[in-house]
Amino acid sequence: MGPISRRAFTLSALSALTTAGCGAATGPHPAPEARTASPAGHGTAGAEGATGAPGTRAATEMRGVWMATVENRDWPSRPGLTAAAQEKELIAHFDRAVRERLNTVLLQVRPTADALWPSPYEPWSRYLTGTQGRDPGWDPLGTAVREAHARGLQLHAWFNPYRIANHTDPGLLAATHPARVHPDWAVPYGGKLYYNPGLPDVRAFVQRAMLDAVARYPVDAVHFDDYFYPYPEDGETFADDDAYERHRGAFTSRADWRRDNIDRLVKEMAAGIERVRPGTRFGISPFGVWRNASTDPLGSDTDAGAQTYDDLYADTRTWVRENWIDYVAPQLYWEIGADGADYATLLDWWARVAEGTGTRLYIGEALYRAGAAGADGRPAAWQDPAELSRHLTLAARRPQVGGHIFFAAQDVASDPIGAMRRVVADHYARPASPPR
Repeated sequence: MGPISRRAFTLSALSALTTAGCGAATGPHPAPEARTASPAGHGTAGAEGATGAPGTRAATEMRGVWMATVENRDWPSRPGLTAAAQEKELIAHFDRAVRERLNTVLLQVRPTADALWPSPYEPWSRYLTGTQGRDPGWDPLGTAVREAHARGLQLHAWFNPYRIANHTDPGLLAATHPARVHPDWAVPYGGKLYYNPGLPDVRAFVQRAMLDAVARYPVDAVHFDDYFYPYPEDGETFADDDAYERHRGAFTSRADWRRDNIDRLVKEMAAGIERVRPGTRFGISPFGVWRNASTDPLGSDTDAGAQTYDDLYADTRTWVRENWIDYVAPQLYWEIGADGADYATLLDWWARVAEGTGTRLYIGEALYRAGAAGADGRPAAWQDPAELSRHLTLAARRPQVGGHIFFAAQDVASDPIGAMRRVVADHYARPASPPR
């Protein structure tokens, strides 16, 4: 998602990433450097893991690509294209995925409390037509499921649970938008609007909105990125005092209460998916650091600034250990040997966490970072087309790792320095079936 840490980049995030040192472009995930302080159905974990030397891959493994629609990051290329043009671009991405021997597309279908299908709960996404609520004249999600399956690709429907808009003006939303009908549900923070995760009515509503898509279409999985409570912004406070006082129950710690709100979302969503369409999987791609070593000696040996447990109130380690989700795809968007957050260190930490849990482990890879040294603050390692290939070589030694997901589709298409071509040549010489 954005992985990016990433996985949900916005234009403002892009600007911040450029200043801070990198980022996940505009998609579902924010970039590691942008988040760093100083430098900045359940199977068996690893059952489909890829092991062995480069080029010798398992017959079944995750080879995925995120396709972000927020701010038209990956698709459609711009709002307002005809239905035929949008469908043509979508199919081109799918055909390219097949050529690169990928087997799964994670399509962002609810980027900002809107929809890429005819939802009775939320308006059509403005990233389709340029106007939120305007019918695009076709069914993007329905078409995506059909065309992906026709090509042997899995289609994971990627949802952002709580983000409403990349601005703070409710008046810019469609007149029927739930955040306008229920203004008390919305919280402005960091230049964006969010649903308040502390309100039970909000949690129930976002689940209904997302499960509508699961009920309508045979998606292979439901996918969340790393955005739960928003990433911290200096000098700002997330205004949930009233919700805390009304719904805290026995909690005396707001942080614990917030984590419980997100835990409830995850557990209830998993149960809802199984109820609505049994066998559909549920996966989450969190920011790659659960907790820094300075916060918890049992956390990963990192100093990455942001932490999912303390900053996003997402206890990702518990979700894996308790097997609440079918797969986890941590966004490890750093290079091997990175200061503060070393890809190899984090890879080992997640492998240990997933071991024996039944939650499958896939690794989120920062293809978007591959490019000229110094661009957007990228470390020199990302100038080397072989950096990502080395990630896969390293991960192949960990039997818990069942594959990789690349951020993102437009970067697979452009591949400016040939990093994706190198991955395919070194590791994807033969097709692999997606995990079932």
